Amino acid sequence: MRRIVLGLVCMATAAMSGGCYRQPYQTPERMSTGLVVVLPGIEGISPLNKGAVQGLAYGGVPYGIDLEDWTSWLGPLYNLRAELHNRRKATRIAVKVAEYKFAHPDNPVIIGGQAGGGAIALWIAEAMPEGQEIDGIILMAPAISPGYMVDFALSKTKRGIVNFYSSKDWFLGVGTTISGTMDGKHSSSAGRVGFTVPLKPGRSKLYDRLYQVAWHQQMAMAGNTGGHLSSLAEGFVTNYVVPFVLSRRWSDEIVAKILTGEKIDYDSLPPMDQWTPRLDKDWPAGYRPGDTPK
Repeated sequence: MRRIVLGLVCMATAAMSGGCYRQPYQTPERMSTGLVVVLPGIEGISPLNKGAVQGLAYGGVPYGIDLEDWTSWLGPLYNLRAELHNRRKATRIAVKVAEYKFAHPDNPVIIGGQAGGGAIALWIAEAMPEGQEIDGIILMAPAISPGYMVDFALSKTKRGIVNFYSSKDWFLGVGTTISGTMDGKHSSSAGRVGFTVPLKPGRSKLYDRLYQVAWHQQMAMAGNTGGHLSSLAEGFVTNYVVPFVLSRRWSDEIVAKILTGEKIDYDSLPPMDQWTPRLDKDWPAGYRPGDTPK
């Protein structure tokens, strides 16, 4: 009977969510080493975000990978604008993450979100209980307003937040200006123009752990052409997202290594206070340490 009910649920939701997803990367062996939570956009589970999960696995991520569908059956527009419902769902996912951290306190936990899932990722971090920090947040084209303050979410992370954004993403420009962002602002999104970083002095030092990475032409070789959906390209995830998942520490230097394709020895990363900043001319196009996107 249970299988019949599951089958009926799958049939009812297949067209909207891309079918029932069986979570192939949640084996006991994987879950015993770490966890990556992947949050899809407002469309829910689809072949696009399944490809992103494959990109993580093919890139060598050894952890459990949870493609967590936070969306409602009421459809994409509802998912975009139902902030109260979405924050409640984020809190429920945060409880699951906290339970995992309680059972595996030394294991890394990374939360990644694309588009609407980017806002959910931030809200999950904000909902984490004290003493249950996650390791980091990776945002791909987040559909949340540029002015959204991320210092609270940053305070719940060990490594910080990486934000991949693209000025070529028209959906997060015209689309969210008309329909609204996940936090209810009618404007371009942080996935198009980056987060607005408060000016010094008076800026929280937490913002030093916000790494904003602008799209550049080299990413097209990995499948990310700068458009909204291509931020989930399997090759892009493998080449640009996986290194952040595997790096135990994040810094401006790590960002530069990833963007230039330099090999990273993950097992011999020095402490954070031993990084040597690179000269500005050594940084790849699309990223400068300390930039405030315009």
